[in-house]
Amino acid sequence: MMESKVFERTSNGEQEISPRLYNLTIGATLCWGFLVNWLMVDNISVESILAIHPLAFIIGYFASCFLGVFLFRTSSNAFVSFIGYNLVVVPFGLIINLVVSNYDSSIVLEAIQVTGLVTVVMMTLGTLFPAFFQRIIGALTIALLVVIVVEVVQVYFLDIHQQWIDWAVVMIFCGYIGYDWGRANQIPKTVDNAIDSAAALYMDIINLFIRILRILGRK
Repeated sequence: MMESKVFERTSNGEQEISPRLYNLTIGATLCWGFLVNWLMVDNISVESILAIHPLAFIIGYFASCFLGVFLFRTSSNAFVSFIGYNLVVVPFGLIINLVVSNYDSSIVLEAIQVTGLVTVVMMTLGTLFPAFFQRIIGALTIALLVVIVVEVVQVYFLDIHQQWIDWAVVMIFCGYIGYDWGRANQIPKTVDNAIDSAAALYMDIINLFIRILRILGRK
C-alpha cells in the first residue's frame, strides 16, 4: 500500500464540500468501480483474458495499477484522481473475472453479502476509533508484506496454499478499511480527497471480497 501522510493533509485552497456530499461522493465513486467490475465480469469472457500472454498481462496489470495509484495519491485534481482510480479498477476487474469464474453464483453472492457487512462494521469502527487504526497501520503493512512473501513461497515453490493465509489477509484488510475510512474523515472534505479515499477503500474491499470468496468456496 502506498500510504502518504494523509492525516497531515491540510487544505490546498480547493473548496470543501458538506460532509453529506463528501460521503456521497465516496459512495458514488465506490459504486462506479463496482459497476465497472460487474460489467467486465458480465461482458468479458474468461477465455479472452486467458488468451492474453501471461507476461503481457502481468506487466499491463502492474503498470496500470501503479500508474493509477500514483495519480490519485499525488494529484490534487479530482478529474486526474478519477482517471487514476479507473486505471486501478479495470485491471482489478480482470482479476475478479478470473476469480469468480471458479465459483458458483450463490457462493459469489454470499461473499458479496459478507463483504458488505464486514465493510460496514469496519467503517463504523474506523469512525469511532480513528486513532487506534492510525497507530496500527505500520503493523498492518508489515503483516501484509510478510503474508505476501509467505504465500508466494508456498504457491510457487512448495505448491501448497494454507487456509490461514486467506484468514490473515481478511484480518489485515479489515484493518485497512478501518484505517482508510478513519483517514477519510480526518482530512479536508474536498472532492479530490473523497475520490482518493474511495480509491483506497475500493482496493481494500476488493481484496477482502476475493479472500472471503476463497474461504466460502472451500465449504
